[in-house]
Amino acid sequence: MNHHDRKILHAFFTHPISTNIEFKDAEHALAALGAQIDMKSGNRVEVTLRGQKTMLHRNHHSLSKDDVSQLRKFLEGCGVTIDAFQV
Repeated sequence: MNHHDRKILHAFFTHPISTNIEFKDAEHALAALGAQIDMKSGNRVEVTLRGQKTMLHRNHHSLSKDDVSQLRKFLEGCGVTIDAFQV
């Protein structure tokens, strides 16, 4: 995992919730963690990591606060902690 990916993953856990994470950067960082990313119909994206799944809505810009919050909970449920990827 490169520095940029660690920086993006760190941004998922920041307070207040970050709203300037680009979707493509989030996808790349999740893939670096080993997540499988599948495109579904209607701009939906299914992310699978360590047997857990979540759905996101793909847009052309930044993730919404709700998406970042959802990803944070998803990663915590998968056992991913902020300590694992300090910047």
